[in-house]
Amino acid sequence: MTTTRPIALRRTSGETQNSAPKSTFRPEIQGLRSVAVLMVVTYHIWFGRVSGGVDVFLLVSAFLMTAQFTRRYAGGRQTELIKHYLHHFRRLLPGAVTVIVGTLAATYLFMPATRWVDTIKQGWASLFYVENFLLQSQAVNYYAADHSLASPLQQFWSLSIQGQVFIVWPIIFVGAGWAARRFRLAYVPLLRYIFGIIFLVSLVYSVVYTATDQSAEYFSTAARLWEFALGTLLALFLPSLKIPRSARIVLGWIGVLAMLSCGLILDVEGVFPGWLALWPTLAAACVLAAGQTQSRFGIDRILSSKPLVRMGNNSYALYLWHWPMLVIYLAWSGKTHAGWLSGTVIIIGAFLLAVLTTRFIEKPLREWKWPEANRRRSVISLVAVGTVAILPLAGWPLQIEQTNRALVANMDARNPGAAAVGGDFVYTPDPGVPLVPSMTAVDGDWPVFPTPCTGTADPQEFVNRCTNGIKNGTKSVVVIGSSHAHVLNTPLLTMAAKNNWSLTSITKGYCPLGEDTAADITQACVDFNKATLAEVLKMKPDVVVTTSTRTNAQSNVPERLDPSWVTEVKTLNDAGIQVVAFRDTPRAAQPVPACLEKNPGAYVACGSQRAEIYSEDSPTGAVAAGMPDTKFLDLSKYFCPDANCPAVIGNVMVYKDDNHVTATYMKTLTPYFEKAFMAATGWS
Repeated sequence: MTTTRPIALRRTSGETQNSAPKSTFRPEIQGLRSVAVLMVVTYHIWFGRVSGGVDVFLLVSAFLMTAQFTRRYAGGRQTELIKHYLHHFRRLLPGAVTVIVGTLAATYLFMPATRWVDTIKQGWASLFYVENFLLQSQAVNYYAADHSLASPLQQFWSLSIQGQVFIVWPIIFVGAGWAARRFRLAYVPLLRYIFGIIFLVSLVYSVVYTATDQSAEYFSTAARLWEFALGTLLALFLPSLKIPRSARIVLGWIGVLAMLSCGLILDVEGVFPGWLALWPTLAAACVLAAGQTQSRFGIDRILSSKPLVRMGNNSYALYLWHWPMLVIYLAWSGKTHAGWLSGTVIIIGAFLLAVLTTRFIEKPLREWKWPEANRRRSVISLVAVGTVAILPLAGWPLQIEQTNRALVANMDARNPGAAAVGGDFVYTPDPGVPLVPSMTAVDGDWPVFPTPCTGTADPQEFVNRCTNGIKNGTKSVVVIGSSHAHVLNTPLLTMAAKNNWSLTSITKGYCPLGEDTAADITQACVDFNKATLAEVLKMKPDVVVTTSTRTNAQSNVPERLDPSWVTEVKTLNDAGIQVVAFRDTPRAAQPVPACLEKNPGAYVACGSQRAEIYSEDSPTGAVAAGMPDTKFLDLSKYFCPDANCPAVIGNVMVYKDDNHVTATYMKTLTPYFEKAFMAATGWS
């Protein structure tokens, strides 16, 4: 996916093993890149699968870069790293910026507002080549699990890994060159040892961790380094190999056929990048090793054809454009996949945009001589290109934030939220009044602590540790449990600030209190609960707040109370700690914001039925008499005022996804929450 010009790597008769390969154009590599990008595009758009073509790109890019550096060393030329980086990223950035800006514009025009903020985050990550890290965190982030559709900028994950390697690999080449001169070592053999170690370590890491956490490792740089190292090793060993032409003809055909069949036979997206990723990378290595056979039967004759070579020149831009066009079309049309006709139109459109981008943006800027004069000009040109993307990436969020603040600041009787069902007044809905929070703010509508919450080093732990910063308050309150308990912090923060309470929250996503793995509680959750319970017993707070029952709209038993929950809470009670336990909040059948966008004004389509969520009588009734130091509170009437559990109450969106209550609605619930809480604790 780079724009590096293919060069020759096969040694001529007059060269030594460590001499530089001659710089002659190898059209079959351009053709190979064309095949790889066509695999990526067609598999994504027509088949809804992953092809393995990206793995081919990664190997080829390392193969070409290795030849570039070994040629420089053999020619006695020094590499200025800063100059190299500026030159390289000045070639890559124009196309990337063009696609980022174009995708932002299309997102505004055609994508649901609920996805705007996430696309902006993806844009920043893509611009600075860290998109793979962002996708890693989202792949394992419990709170991001409701993003049902891919980001329109997700294709930048591989470019991000590539960009990171393009920073590290030159350092290795230059460092090895220094060591070779300093200690009189042979340069190429030294590189073989270095990249051989990288290949082995990364491959072992990839195999081990892909088996345990494939969704995260798919985007991992460490798990993909071996693919680059394989390309580098191929470039280092190939000049010294003597492969008969007949064998190279066979290798070429085997390589292309293996490449094309990889995505049909393997579940690439579900099993890569472990050892199975050797399939497409070794296939590409066969094609590169085959080289130019000068035979009418060789695959290089096809790969060197003018159409494929020309497409290879546009492969980078085609890769960039095809994915946002597909994702935005699906979001706009409401379809889950493209058909043959619509898919063909997307492919043609992506190819036309790729040609225009390459011809009128990439090529002119690549051939612009002014930045090459000195480093200062190179920096200026690079910053100028990046600014084209930075302006909308920075400006759009400011506009969104200002709009959201204005909506919340202007909340009045038109947005009463829980007061509409609290009996304080008769509320008449007004369809002309916008909902709060807005669609652009709802995804981040969580409790807001004075200082950011912390978690663990592993994002897969889903832990939130938070405090309101008040030390030695008149009362100490600790919130424990799952993310549903975390939601309770919004009214508690208001009450704590008013009454000078110390508030601490220790929660873990999808981890209700309990130590019974048979009750759908993971061992990691059990371990967390044990550690949290021990910590709380040492803290000795005045009260512990948590949720009691567990609701599940998809279960035949919609609401339950786990016996191990009772055991843990009794442990707190026995230590003299009072517990206030709130009945769980409802769950919707689908993510509410997305449903509301599909059904504007038809709020009833996005709600749920009380009988499908709650038992007729709360399961806590059976244990309440035996737990006098635990107060069970039920605020379900503010979520399900009758047989229905609406998605919107009092012109306020109740849920930020399909089960977590918005902080905005919890704010409107605060007066009723406070009244029940104070009565339960006996505090004044």
